[in-house]
Formats: sequence, structure tokens, C-alpha cells
Amino acid sequence: MAQEIYIIDDSNKLKNIICELFKDEKDIKLRKINTEEIDIMLKNIPSLIIINEDEIEENILEVCKKIRLNEDNSITPIIVISSNVNKSHRIEILKECVEHYIKAPIDEEYLYYTIKNLIRLLDTNRRVSPLTGLPGNVQIQAEMKKRLLNKENFVMLYLDLDNFKAYNDVYGFLNGDEIIKFTARTIVDNIDKLSTSGNTFVGHIGGDDFVAIVSEEDNYESICQAIIAEFDKEVLQYFNEEDIKRGYLEVPNRKCIIEQFPLTSISIGVVVANKGRFHNVLEIGEVGAQVKHLAKTTMGSAYAIDRRKEEISCKIE
Repeated sequence: MAQEIYIIDDSNKLKNIICELFKDEKDIKLRKINTEEIDIMLKNIPSLIIINEDEIEENILEVCKKIRLNEDNSITPIIVISSNVNKSHRIEILKECVEHYIKAPIDEEYLYYTIKNLIRLLDTNRRVSPLTGLPGNVQIQAEMKKRLLNKENFVMLYLDLDNFKAYNDVYGFLNGDEIIKFTARTIVDNIDKLSTSGNTFVGHIGGDDFVAIVSEEDNYESICQAIIAEFDKEVLQYFNEEDIKRGYLEVPNRKCIIEQFPLTSISIGVVVANKGRFHNVLEIGEVGAQVKHLAKTTMGSAYAIDRRKEEISCKIE
């Protein structure tokens, strides 16, 4: 996923320097804004904010406070670049939870590695799932909120596994973790391969629950079909030959009665979030739960789509 860096600067001096430093970095997106556009920046929840104090008219302390008081940007790193070398001034800025104060004129190599290391640290900290390396609930909520605030047309994919508990009961949690990691790779790889917009996001809610966000211009049905096709083919490597041949798992219940469960499959609930349809992330989540439930009523892997002003359709692959 691309890392967005916002530069608060009423001139283009700093932007030009940083653009040159990161000209070969495909995963870094730089955006320069004027101080009156700070509210727009906050809605987009950037990965990093850089403020050129020498080129803004607003009070630097007030600008930093405004960023820190914004709930969604409370942990967004801030770098202040300034020619003011007064120690008390620097300390007052750092008191506002600014991560770095860099003196001007800029040492470009020092600035480059400061930015690189902050991005790396933030990316590591936000990957709250040690199992899959995917962003967790905090980032999922923030990503959804960002798209709602920007009035984007986007599509939510809610994914989870069917009969996964039965798999864990038979094969154990360590093997279950391997299926979780395999599922994460399958989702990410197919979205990266098939998305034409590049405006995508994949998160791990926890356990066997995942969420993905794609642009409406992406062929989300093809993405669902590709995820299901690869999952159904490759998941068999996590079963023994006997279970594959039989086509189901045998699991004793609490009364020691053997129950039969189909092999693990994947269900996808798709919600088309057209501009203005939803007011908050909770509304999207409620519809997502309903449409995923519909997909899970079908035997085997399937996806169901909820479109605005259209009936929900269910597809079996």
C-alpha cells in the first residue's frame, strides 16, 4: 500500500526537495498543501506530515495542536523543519508530540532517512496482526471513514472461512494459523493483480475474518471469483488425502457423536458503497454482515453482492 506524505508549505521549496529525494520510491506519494487546506489533509489521514515553519504564516504550535487534536491523526508522525534554532522554541514544538524537529538549511540525506525510518516504524506498528502482517481494526475503521468523508465510490469485501472451527478441531491451531496466512496471501495477491485503480486496502479483523476495500472502477466480481478459485484449489494442500477423498471432516461433538463438516471454504459479502448511501462505518458493517450471511447460506465457497437500488445477488463459484 502506498504511503501518503503531506507537506504543509505555502511555497514549493520543500516539496521540490523531497520530490527529488523520493523520485525512485514508488510506494511514496507526496502531496503539498497550503495551511488553509489542513482540514482536507486531516480527512485523508496521511502516513506522515511535514511542516515547513519558515514558509507558513500560521503559528506553528497551533498547527501542531490542530493535528494532534484530530482523533484520526492522533498517532500520525509530524516533522517540523525550521531555521529557528532557539532551544526553547524547539522544546515547545516537541511538547506538542512532534516526532522530529529538523534545522534548516536541510541536510538532505538526514531528512531522507528520517522520513524513511518514520514510515517504516509506523508501518510496523500499524500492522497489528502478527500472524498475517495486515492492518487491524483501527486502520480498517480509519480507511473506511476516510473514503466516506471524501465521498468516494468504493466497494467493501467482507471475507471469512466456513467450517474453520471444525478444521481446527481436527488439525490443530498451528495448522489453522497456516490456513489464515494462506487466506491473507490469496486475498492480497488477487486484489493486487486484478485491481486497475490501485486504490485498494486489505485488513485482518481477527481470526478468520478479513476485509478488503476496492474502488468501484475495479471489477470486484472478477476479484471475488479469482479469490474463490485460488482458495478452493490451493486450500486442499492443508488437508490429508483421506479427508480430501471423503470430501468432509469427521468431528466428535460434546456428546461424542461424530458430526460431518464440509471442507473449509470461503464466503465473501460485497457491499457497493455509492456516494451518499452510507453515513458512517457502522451502517456499512451492518449491511456487510447481512450480505456475508447470505453468502454463507450457500454450500461451498460463494459471494453475495448488495448494490444500491438493486436486489442482493448470490453467486456460487
